[in-house]
Amino acid sequence: MRRLPDPDPGEPSRLTPGHYLLWLARTQLAVVLLGGFYGVLWPTAQALMPYAVGRAIDGGLTGRDRGDLLLWAGVVLALGVVQAATGILQDRCALGNALGARYRTLQLVTRQATRLGATLPRKTSAGEVMSVGVADVMQIGRALDYSSRTIGSVASIVVVAAIMLATSWRLGLVVLVGVPLMVWAVALLLRPLHDRQARLRVQQAELTAHAVDIVGGLRVLRGIGGEELFGRRYQAESQRVRHAGVHLARAEGALEAARMLLPGLLVALIVFLGARQVLAGDLTGGQLVAFYGYAVFLATPVRRLSIGASAIMKAYVAAKRVVSLLALEPEIAPVGSARLYGDGAGAARGGELADPEAGLVANGGRFTAVACTDPGAAAVLADRLGRYRESGVTYGGRPLRDADIGEVRRRILVAGNEARLFAGPLREELAVDGPLDDARVLAALEVASAGDILEALPDGLDTVVGPGGKEFSGGQLQRLRLARAVLAEPDVLVLVEPTSAVDAHTESRIAARLAATRAGRTTVVFATSPILLDHADHVALVDGGTVVATGTHASLLGDPRYRALVAREEGAA
Repeated sequence: MRRLPDPDPGEPSRLTPGHYLLWLARTQLAVVLLGGFYGVLWPTAQALMPYAVGRAIDGGLTGRDRGDLLLWAGVVLALGVVQAATGILQDRCALGNALGARYRTLQLVTRQATRLGATLPRKTSAGEVMSVGVADVMQIGRALDYSSRTIGSVASIVVVAAIMLATSWRLGLVVLVGVPLMVWAVALLLRPLHDRQARLRVQQAELTAHAVDIVGGLRVLRGIGGEELFGRRYQAESQRVRHAGVHLARAEGALEAARMLLPGLLVALIVFLGARQVLAGDLTGGQLVAFYGYAVFLATPVRRLSIGASAIMKAYVAAKRVVSLLALEPEIAPVGSARLYGDGAGAARGGELADPEAGLVANGGRFTAVACTDPGAAAVLADRLGRYRESGVTYGGRPLRDADIGEVRRRILVAGNEARLFAGPLREELAVDGPLDDARVLAALEVASAGDILEALPDGLDTVVGPGGKEFSGGQLQRLRLARAVLAEPDVLVLVEPTSAVDAHTESRIAARLAATRAGRTTVVFATSPILLDHADHVALVDGGTVVATGTHASLLGDPRYRALVAREEGAA
């Protein structure tokens, strides 16, 4: 079997649906052409069968010539062998084309998702990406699958028409006129099919996105009793998708009826005209049998042409979604020339992380806490500090926007509650940078007060967790995410509400251990918990996106805004 595409899928020259499909065909042109070659031989061998049978009847049976009968019987056998062999080879090439197109498209989509990073969820939904990676990839592969069959169908129609013109120009003319008319009639039905397919595709993506949101937030929905409301909403949306599918099915039903009816009418017309010519003495009995065989045979390539046109139409709709995703650009520049603060580890850890827009300064090597009156401001500030949004943030006096994004990611780690656990052994999910000593992994779990989680697992660190860590509670997931962040040992660790889902006793242990473990490294924690704030070396109060007060937790308690935020005092100014 042909090898799958190289690890590097390449780059489409132009991001339009048509050019993308042509680019896919060019990237595997050898197999496409080989499949087309077999696609021509297979139906051509089948198309020549009626001719050989007709000659055997006229020369062998009617003429009582045993030698002629054996000769044309041998030709029929040879054509059958060729047809069988080329049919198998054509199917292999067609499958290779389909798998190659699907795999290459999936490579491009995956690479684009990685390239976009934090930009991806801001530009499109998870459901859209999932639909592109599953449904659209399959439709694109199906179009490449039918490429060789479509080429063979055209070639076989040309061969049959030439034979019929040489035998009887009237019947040949019927074929030459009738086939384009059938193709034109089928094409008229493809336009409404295209529009309905596009509408259904959009609604399916929206429904998938809704399903992903519901599954992702199922625990929260159950906690507030909202699963029934969202269930009814999902049911209503799924009914709209069902109606759109039924609407599409009507168009597909009409197209399928045309595929069956029109070739049948052509066969009936050819047999009728051929029978009249036999009665008139213009055709022999063998030639009539051959013409009947031609007419019956033509139904298959004509039907394949319409199926190929339908597959290309659906692939065009799918390619439109793919190129829309591939056209997205990340919000941050991927490459810069400047290095971040210092060259040594000690210098890097001593760098000051500053956001001049907010007036926030996190001194190097210290534990800085940030209390925001608006939870949304915390997420925005954390994104800026980690360069998930372009801003004027500096590290060690160097602008992050001028630094290579890879170096920023290595030195500054932003860990929020949206981070996911993937399926696999827990050890690999925690030690994301490669194999580590169990002692280091256990130490990180101890910092996150997650030792009890490990003890409850049947195989300890070798336990295989499911996608998203669904077997864990919200608090357990939060502690495992924190352990993973601590284990990464970045120069700067930015945490967003790392203990919001744990009890006060557990939070106290985490705060003390985190401060001790990160001593000498820069740590920024966005939180409003007094327990975390009390362990910070420096606390900044952010109101309206700007730092309005700084100090220690104890000193800031004299500020009514800070006190109202962290102590939840009613009626405080």
